[in-house]
Amino acid sequence: MKYFFSLLFVLAIISCNNSENNETDPTLVTPKSGIAAPVTLSYNIIAQHPHDTSAYTQGLQLFNGKMYEATGDFENSSLRLTDFKTGKVEKIHPMGSDKIFGEGITILNNKIYQLTWQSHIVYVYDINDITKPIKTFNWPYEGWGITSNGTDLIVSDGTANLYFVNPEDFKVRSTISVQTNQGPLDSINELEYINGFVYANVYTTDSIVKIDPESGHVVGLMEFNNMLQPGEFIQGRTNYFNGIAYDSTSNTIFVTGKRWPKLFEIKLN
Repeated sequence: MKYFFSLLFVLAIISCNNSENNETDPTLVTPKSGIAAPVTLSYNIIAQHPHDTSAYTQGLQLFNGKMYEATGDFENSSLRLTDFKTGKVEKIHPMGSDKIFGEGITILNNKIYQLTWQSHIVYVYDINDITKPIKTFNWPYEGWGITSNGTDLIVSDGTANLYFVNPEDFKVRSTISVQTNQGPLDSINELEYINGFVYANVYTTDSIVKIDPESGHVVGLMEFNNMLQPGEFIQGRTNYFNGIAYDSTSNTIFVTGKRWPKLFEIKLN
């Protein structure tokens, strides 16, 4: 498995489009030295559900028994409400264009926050109506993944940074750098906050890392190699592993990928 570790923290900073802002950010938390190697986390697949192969998955969120899914790929970008058990798309809001590429979503205080990739727009929807946004915010960096700890929104931008954001005005409150024992870990993508930790896809890999949000340290690693059978992976169409959703009732995690035919339900050991 290939990981994208930067040799120096400054390399992770340079990889962001807004490097000057990051380098001078007074809220950036400098990680402690002597980081332990992440522990490998084991799991069992307890169910497999159908997944719409037209969905270029960017974000997943389970809420009141329904799966909310954000998809990308410019004109095909959307916000969806699905029945995860059948894979049926119950509602869809097409929101992409030749300039708007949808990214991750999260739900906080009955509002859905949806990122866009490079257009610097954040869409906010009422949970009861995904067909039109009720407001928008400006986001100065690229939008990749988003989750919430119940107070702050937590946003990734494809670098090693995680931004803790005020949901009322989308201003950054603080920033941490995700670090492993080998250095900064960039390409942090889709996020899910689970029992006090941030779980994150590492873009272009089949891995999810477990991050301590206080220190930024990667404390756990999950590998999802060969989830799809050879006949289920269509060359040139089926894309990267991406998407994490948590069911607090059953304590299970849902994972999938871009245009994957399956949504996997797992339980940590």
